[in-house]
Amino acid sequence: MVPVEYYVGLSAILFTIGTLGVLTRRNAIIIFMSIELMLNSANLLFVAFARTFEALSGQIFVFFVMTVAAAEVAVGLALIVAVFRTKDTINIDEVSSLRG
Repeated sequence: MVPVEYYVGLSAILFTIGTLGVLTRRNAIIIFMSIELMLNSANLLFVAFARTFEALSGQIFVFFVMTVAAAEVAVGLALIVAVFRTKDTINIDEVSSLRG
């Protein structure tokens, strides 16, 4: 059995990579993927602790987080496509407002 400390370490590394992606990148899709990476690192911790403490509640919570993340992907990608159609770019620096 893998110790829970390994899961915590991996989750911290994934969350750090996601945070650096959000802070340093200017592409909206890369930022969006970094946010998803941060959500998945939190899900990894929920599942690891649920397995450690033999509780089903952590895995149920992950199911709901994944459901919300799927809805977020649908809405977020629709917004990115709409901005790309009007501005012809998805660079965050060049898209400063949503006015046509």
